[in-house]
Amino acid sequence: MSSLTGLAPVLDANTRILILGSFPGAASLAAQQYYAHPRNLAWRLMSTLVGEDLVALPYDERLPRLLAHGVGLWDVLGGCEREGSLDSAIRNPAANDFARLRQLCPKLHTVGFNGQASGKFAPQFAAAGYRTVVLPSSSPAHAAMSFADKLRAWQQLTPAAPPTPGSTGDRPGPRSPGRT
Repeated sequence: MSSLTGLAPVLDANTRILILGSFPGAASLAAQQYYAHPRNLAWRLMSTLVGEDLVALPYDERLPRLLAHGVGLWDVLGGCEREGSLDSAIRNPAANDFARLRQLCPKLHTVGFNGQASGKFAPQFAAAGYRTVVLPSSSPAHAAMSFADKLRAWQQLTPAAPPTPGSTGDRPGPRSPGRT
């Protein structure tokens, strides 16, 4: 079984939303890019959330654009042993060091977990005071759910705008696809 090291975090002091995967798949590790498998829906989902077509950009331009929208990427695991890409094949997992997260990302308020494997860490982040959302996996291994259904779940990452003064207090829902 191969001993693997994950990717560096994509975050900065303005990161408000952090999306955590479990551990990069084989295609992502080979390319040294988050969500590199062509059938992974993560970039399409994030494009819709931020209102910018990140998919059309080269990878090295996607990351700064995502950060400009206050969204960061990382994985719950920094290393493991695994053959193939399935989370179920992970052995000897080593969690990333999240102790400095508040210092590195003082504006961080929401942590989204891309799939059930990373979602096992949600209670730890909730206990630290973060809003947590366990998302349906964007992986092509989890194709039973439609893009539209996954998008509805992923839209929970972007909290509704606060009510304007004098309004009835109703809060609009998450941004709909195509709105900027």
